[in-house]
Order: sequence, then C-alpha cells, then structure tokens
Amino acid sequence: MELKSCRVLVTPRSYGLNDPRLRSVLEEAVGEVIYRGRIHTSKELQELLPGCHGFIAGLDEIDRAAIEVATELKVIARYGVGVDNVDLAAARERGIVVTNTPGANAGAVAELTIGFMLALARSIPQANAALRAGTATRAEGFSLEGKTVGLLGLGAIGKQVARRLQAFGCTVLAYDPVPDRSFAERYGVTLCSQDEVVAQSDFLSLHLPASPETYGMVNAAFLARMKPGAFLINTARGELIDEVALLEALRSGYVRGAALDVFTTEPPPPDHPLLALPQVIATPHIGAHADGAMNMMGWMALQDCLAVLRGEEPAHRVV
Repeated sequence: MELKSCRVLVTPRSYGLNDPRLRSVLEEAVGEVIYRGRIHTSKELQELLPGCHGFIAGLDEIDRAAIEVATELKVIARYGVGVDNVDLAAARERGIVVTNTPGANAGAVAELTIGFMLALARSIPQANAALRAGTATRAEGFSLEGKTVGLLGLGAIGKQVARRLQAFGCTVLAYDPVPDRSFAERYGVTLCSQDEVVAQSDFLSLHLPASPETYGMVNAAFLARMKPGAFLINTARGELIDEVALLEALRSGYVRGAALDVFTTEPPPPDHPLLALPQVIATPHIGAHADGAMNMMGWMALQDCLAVLRGEEPAHRVV
C-alpha cells in the first residue's frame, strides 16, 4: 500500500511527548495523522476509525463494534503490552494485524512497583501529609530487608522487579504459569505455587495479564489466604482485583495497605471508596509513563504500524 495515501489515528496522549521525532517521522511517512490524545470508548472510535488505515492505540475500547466500521483498517499497533481491550477475534476475521510493544515498559513499571513497596513500608504519603498538616509523628515503619516479597507473574515486568529486589536483602518468591527456571536460579528467586506465594508474602505484587483465568482472582477467598498484615501492590490490570473484597480486607486491617496503579474503571471516580482509605496509595495508570518507556513504546508501535502498511511483516505481531 502506498504510505502517502494512508491515514493513521493516534490516541495515546504521551505519544511523541518526549521525542518529537515520533510525530515528525510518522507525519512524513503517511498522508494524514489524526491525533486524539485520550482513551476512547467504542462509540467514539466508531466515529474516528472509518477511513483510517493505521491505528496507534492506547487503552481504547477496541471492540467488535469499533472494528466492524473500520473498513479500511489494516493494523492496530498497541502502544503498550496488553491487548485485553482489543477484540482479537474480530480483528482476525477482518484481516487486521494487531501488534504490541513487549518489554518496552517493563523497567518503568518495575520501578513504580519498587516505589510502591517503599512508600507502603515507610508510610511515605501519610508522613508527608501529616507533616504538611502540622500533625507529624515518627510512625513505625517496615524495611524490605529480611521481608518476603511475592511476585504473581514472572514475565518481563516481574523479572525486572526481581532483579531490582536483589539489592534490598529480601526473600523473593514467584509464581508464573510458565516459569523461567534459569532466570529464577540466576537471580535468587524461589519458584512456588500461587497459594504458597500468597500465603508467605509480606509484600504481594501482581504481574499477571488480564484474562478469563485471572479476572477477579484477588477475591475474598484469595485475600483470606494472604499473610495477615501483608501489603498488596497492583501495577498489572485492575480487572485482577475484586475491589469490594479488597475494600473489606483493608477496612478490617487484615490487609495492612495497598498500592494500586490500575482500577477496574479508569480513571476511578473521585468518590471511589478505595480512594478514601489512608492506607491506599493510588495512581492513574502511570506505570509505563516514564521517558524511556514511552519513547520505546512509541518507536516499536510506529515501526510495526508502518511495516504493515507497507505490506511487510511486523516485528511484534499478536494476531
């Protein structure tokens, strides 16, 4: 396909934010680029996608209804790893290639995960707020040294977390459906069953993808299996957690605290009950939003989008 006849829709708001060449290269390559920097619903995409040949997509709702009206669409290049918001079956039926950017944001998400652990352990947000309010006291904190950190998922992000935890003198346990035993041995990670990781961890961090098998996995029964007084961290997908069950576990004190970068509905409404709890640290899905990760995701998505439009095989095809 002649690139200069192509129209490309770009919805991630951070695309090209730190590296303007991402925009200039794309604009020079194709005929028209439409920037709509936010997350879109299916209904909104049904207005935007007709006439588009390429789509560099964020966390938009790319369901069957949106795909069926995109009669010219050749490629959905996900600016990120997860494709749970893309109806892959519908894309396959229409001959639309779907790509993603595996590994691009792993380091950035891992760094946020470690930051969450430290903030929970030392009550940093509460201490900061109390000091500003003139009510500061020297609250007791926890160190990572000597504690057990559990990772549910030892993929690209889980591995980066495990590597960084080496410096903290903690015990690292991990569960993964397809464990990388050589990595675990190299970095001192003990591979366990999911139940063992849940039961033994002082800090439990989620790094599994959203799928029919993992939706709502952190429910009341799961939380009851956790070590009393443990902390929960989620930088994966909000759909993994039954938020009502987590709310109750936090209110009772059984779960000491939680750090959440993701929610079932994003962004969560301001009156979301989890946001009212002082022992909850919440951020608006910023895990990948570091300069290096955004640049890498941008270039990977751009290259795969242009490759498909040129009739070539992309480097990171999902379907």
